[in-house]
Amino acid sequence: MLRPSRHTDTFTRSHLPPVELWPELVFRLPALAYPDEMNCAEALLERAVAKRGPAAVAILAGDQVWSYADLIDATDRIARVLVEDFGLEAGGRVLLRGGNTPELFAAWLGVIKVGGVAVSTMPMLRSAELAGIVGKSRPVLALCHQDLIDELVAGAPDLRLVAFGEPGAELERRASTKSGSFRARRASQDDVCLIAFTSGTTGEPKAAAHFHRDVLSMCHTYGAHVLADGEAPVFSGTPPIAFTFGLGGLLVFPLFFGAPVVLPEPGGATRLADAIAAHQVTHLFTSPTGYRQLLAAAAPGQLASLRACVSAGEHLSAATWNAWREATGLPLLDGLGATEMMHIFLSATARDAQPGCCGRPVPGFEIALLGDDGREIPGPGEGRLAVRGPVGCRYLADARQREYVQRGWNVTGDIFRRDAEGRYWYVARADDMIISSGYNIAGPEVEAAIATHPDVTECAVVGTPDAERGQIATAYVVLGPGATPGPAMARALQDHVKRALAPYKYPRSVRFVAALPRTATGKVSRRALREAPPEAAGGPPADSRSADAKRRRRSC
Repeated sequence: MLRPSRHTDTFTRSHLPPVELWPELVFRLPALAYPDEMNCAEALLERAVAKRGPAAVAILAGDQVWSYADLIDATDRIARVLVEDFGLEAGGRVLLRGGNTPELFAAWLGVIKVGGVAVSTMPMLRSAELAGIVGKSRPVLALCHQDLIDELVAGAPDLRLVAFGEPGAELERRASTKSGSFRARRASQDDVCLIAFTSGTTGEPKAAAHFHRDVLSMCHTYGAHVLADGEAPVFSGTPPIAFTFGLGGLLVFPLFFGAPVVLPEPGGATRLADAIAAHQVTHLFTSPTGYRQLLAAAAPGQLASLRACVSAGEHLSAATWNAWREATGLPLLDGLGATEMMHIFLSATARDAQPGCCGRPVPGFEIALLGDDGREIPGPGEGRLAVRGPVGCRYLADARQREYVQRGWNVTGDIFRRDAEGRYWYVARADDMIISSGYNIAGPEVEAAIATHPDVTECAVVGTPDAERGQIATAYVVLGPGATPGPAMARALQDHVKRALAPYKYPRSVRFVAALPRTATGKVSRRALREAPPEAAGGPPADSRSADAKRRRRSC
């Protein structure tokens, strides 16, 4: 049964799926027993100060150095702005839009400390994508970095927006007039404190609701049992906190350990390598693509301080694992997580990491393989991965809850193999999601963007293997009369998608075909496009990848 809510704005509680559609929740670890009323932001900040003291460094970002006292002061001032200036109720949703900065971290903590619900969004999202998120989560306010305002205004023109990012911005100006002391609002451990968005294969956003206890549970499962705290840990990495992978690795875990986090300056792998060396980073979080880029960018000795290197967001190949081990002497800790599950639930550890292996269930979680009939496969075998633990899928007002939760299990959409020792090995995605450089790209969403170009008659987008990015989005396009296939048209379509969607979603390969392959029922056969050579997909291709490769080093 759900504990009584402390929210006065009841939107999230009233839009949760019925409890009978939830997965089975497992709380076997003693540390997962939380008080009925709590506030996870307050708990994390108090823990950090108790472990290291208020003067200890919390955040290093360029020439900014924030102590824990500074972080608490900024958090409390923002909390007062939210309550005193904007009347934010407990349960009110606040959209957050910005890159990883100290100010964004303080805003996230401030929203939750007042009992609000943080709705973090990736900086690269465009207006149409933001409109979908706003429509689903119904935020009452947005805190947006001043450099990212235009797309948000275009996507949600009626949303009250407060800019931040420099001393004269509205949020900073209002916060400067406030006292740096705010008593956290109590919340039920079953109250929603964040909404994390993911995309299904249709591209329609899914809103995964997470509770106060869910935030702490990733600390007491993955954080406590997989990460090696050791002496003086220093965290860093690249994923934005709109990804729960980044939220854990760069905000929640550093607070849990009372450790500083280093936020590298924009500029790609070279800047990250510089930050690791300058601040003696020990715990690193990025995607396999990020590790490959670091190997190419880092000078000798720059990575010597690292102790725990966590990889997630896309499949980690054995080649990347071996290259990293050879260069650094360290294993990559391959982890599988899901937005619906908050963070990593299947992971290798430093003791038993092997190339190509995702390891074993994180303590606190149980994992099964399901056959085509939905029943569990005993012993070694291959099947759909299913997981349950202290966190589980709860989509806000979404019929797809029934697809993700089956017979009490969270079914992730991944195919895995389990060996005789109980270790798990990734096989493939069970759906058409494209995972490129750690980003999820829904093929139909990209297809819809391409189809709005006046020269396109029909198209299909699938994932194809790529040595650097794991997969890339490849578009098969049928042009209309009078349109000329070739590199110029391919670039025009890529730019067209970049204007409509987040840039990382654009098709890095464009192939022009006379017709798309179809099934017996007339549907486009994406499987045929993924498996067949280009000429078998419908005609001679005009491939844009050679031109696109020249731009590979630019971050998208």
